Amino acid sequence: MDKTLKTLSLLLSYPTEELQQALPELCTVLTRDGRLTDILRRHLRPLLHELEVGDIYALQARYVDLFDRSRSLSLNLFEHVHGESRDRGGAMVSLLETYRAGGFEPATTELPDHLPVLLEYLSLRPEEEVTEILADAAHILAALEARLVMRESAYSAVFSLVLHLVGARADAGAVAHLLERPEDDPDDLEQLDALWEETEVTFGPDPNAGCPQVRDMLARMDTPQTRPARTAAE
Repeated sequence: MDKTLKTLSLLLSYPTEELQQALPELCTVLTRDGRLTDILRRHLRPLLHELEVGDIYALQARYVDLFDRSRSLSLNLFEHVHGESRDRGGAMVSLLETYRAGGFEPATTELPDHLPVLLEYLSLRPEEEVTEILADAAHILAALEARLVMRESAYSAVFSLVLHLVGARADAGAVAHLLERPEDDPDDLEQLDALWEETEVTFGPDPNAGCPQVRDMLARMDTPQTRPARTAAE
């Protein structure tokens, strides 16, 4: 198991008291990983500190405002590829089948394309597969990092670290395309109502979905379109 990828999966998950209790162990994992530079570790310290000492309810509210109430910061990767198109459901089914074929059954209510879920799956996969999949999604990760930097969010450091681990250089044009999408305002109630009224993603059989490898599905990200915690030792 790649314990660092597992740790990053946990850091991007909904904050819980269990996560706060596991932080000393997670910090140890990051300290011992020779792939990480001192600069990357320093950039991650503010988030680790916030999660360790912050009020859990304030941390949870901030997380929801960032990732759940803002589609431009959604951690569901297919949101940035398919939006609410019908293709998204088929891609989701195929991704879930890929997880199961690899002996991984997500124990979560999150969607299969949720980044923490994908990182947990990849923590169990060979390095070559990890690198290929995350490199295909590099422009999405870079765009999310840029948006978080603009919001002065400490979560941006996690995306920097993921990109560093796979040595991925995001395509500048693809990143710029994603950043053209307007920022969501979590306080705009009319916008939130419109979001909930949009087409629901379903997981019914799709005759065109097939069962491609996860890397093939994430490769299509090159053309982007307009919760209890587990410890890293598990």
